[in-house]
Amino acid sequence: MSDYTAILFDLDGTILDSAPGITSSLAYTYEAMGLPVPAPAKLLEWVGPPIMDSFRDLAGFDPETSLRALAIYREHYVQSGILDATVYPGVPEVLRAISAAGIPLSLATSKPESTATLMLRHVGLDGYFTELTGASEDETRSAKKDVVAEALRRLRARGADLAHPVLVGDRSHDVHGAAENDVPTIFVTWGYGAPEESAGTVAVVDTAAELASALGLTPA
Repeated sequence: MSDYTAILFDLDGTILDSAPGITSSLAYTYEAMGLPVPAPAKLLEWVGPPIMDSFRDLAGFDPETSLRALAIYREHYVQSGILDATVYPGVPEVLRAISAAGIPLSLATSKPESTATLMLRHVGLDGYFTELTGASEDETRSAKKDVVAEALRRLRARGADLAHPVLVGDRSHDVHGAAENDVPTIFVTWGYGAPEESAGTVAVVDTAAELASALGLTPA
């Protein structure tokens, strides 16, 4: 039996390898704005964190330019990139085991909630979740700490036991956002984070089987 009473999952880099669709839309955005496209390795740094933060921190855009870039990016991503993602091996079995164990499960992603829901529905994984929590459409709720807080609020409203929750993620912002809500993190190495981003986590796992073990589950 798992010791965890509720489980939160990041999306990009944890459930789905969504980098191809994201980076292609970012490249299009740079081109549409008449700017040189960063190298592929630099574009990978965008995968995971809130995109408005990345427009500011990685591209150096001011708020007005960031909003213009966001509009270009979203239009292209919805048309061309949103379904260019694949499920990581073994992850569906872990989600199935969580559901079978009756443990409340929520998505906790900085991707807009409607987009994340569509992506999970496309790969047939949405039914395992108690709640699908993501960023708000206007990006006012996009920081990981705010998304985690909202996921916990929704689970609490459903009567979930939040005595011992955990978040599964692949980037430092997952770790820090969870910690700000007193939630520990299990770090998966198959995502986009560098090894040092796992600092402060309760476990680091290399495979879905190791994740299931860390969660105290047997994959279904």
